[in-house]
Amino acid sequence: MSENTVPNDATHSHSASSVLEFANAFWRVRRPKPFVLVIEGEVGREGTELSDYLHDKLLLPEWREAFYKLVDATGLVICLNSHTQHPTYRDVRGRSSKGRLSQGEYYHHDGCTGPVKPRIVEIRCPIQPQTRGVATAVAPHHDVVKAMVQVLPAELAATAALAELDMSLATIQQMDYEALEHLQGLITRTVRKKLNAEGARSYFRQVDAAANAYFEPWALGESRFIANANSGVTLQHRRAYQTAHTGGVANGHLVKRWTNEELLLPGQVVDHALIAALCSEEGDEVERAEECYLGAH
Repeated sequence: MSENTVPNDATHSHSASSVLEFANAFWRVRRPKPFVLVIEGEVGREGTELSDYLHDKLLLPEWREAFYKLVDATGLVICLNSHTQHPTYRDVRGRSSKGRLSQGEYYHHDGCTGPVKPRIVEIRCPIQPQTRGVATAVAPHHDVVKAMVQVLPAELAATAALAELDMSLATIQQMDYEALEHLQGLITRTVRKKLNAEGARSYFRQVDAAANAYFEPWALGESRFIANANSGVTLQHRRAYQTAHTGGVANGHLVKRWTNEELLLPGQVVDHALIAALCSEEGDEVERAEECYLGAH
């Protein structure tokens, strides 16, 4: 696997185009952020009908672990211009109301309450008549927690739950996963209790900016592979309304899967108990938030 930079005026000014050799093919790629790799498509297939290059090439059994390691090492790998109707995808559950934030609007890892978490979260915007207007913000875990502290209003930092904590950036930088989760849970619970819905959304928009999160608009036929629990870069994500959420706006839907656990290699058997446990966390309307995204864990 190799990557060679190729200048291309057609790409974003902050993201030079390059070519990645992977799975016996060459791919047009760019890096809009240090933790993001965007695969635009296969070199030589420009202007042709969209194909399911995810399953036909990148996720073939002989290349799958290498692709997962690319996600582990990068953080967020985005595949554009792919057409697939693979049966392993399911609808993203949960909807946000005007009156309160859904669990998915807080930064989180998938599977945060259980001892086993999905290695990778793949979220996909299928090709459909309606475009997707709501962003999905993605950023490294340490950067998210540092940003949450940086933009935290002074009156919230002075509350009993947070006032005695060492929230210096140097301390946060040294925290392991469990310590980050604990501090993040305390801050998120405080924000939820002290701010109204739009106040909390405004706070998290500031977190997005301070964390340098990736929240580009969704393109139809786009899959985002997010490193969720692995030996490399660990990211978090959230449903991100960039303007006031008033409801009643037509919006394209997303689908998802835990690719490592649900797209099985020959001879593997799905762990139905694990999948059922992970799916049980996704019911936004059930008040399990104290245990999951909002808990001091």
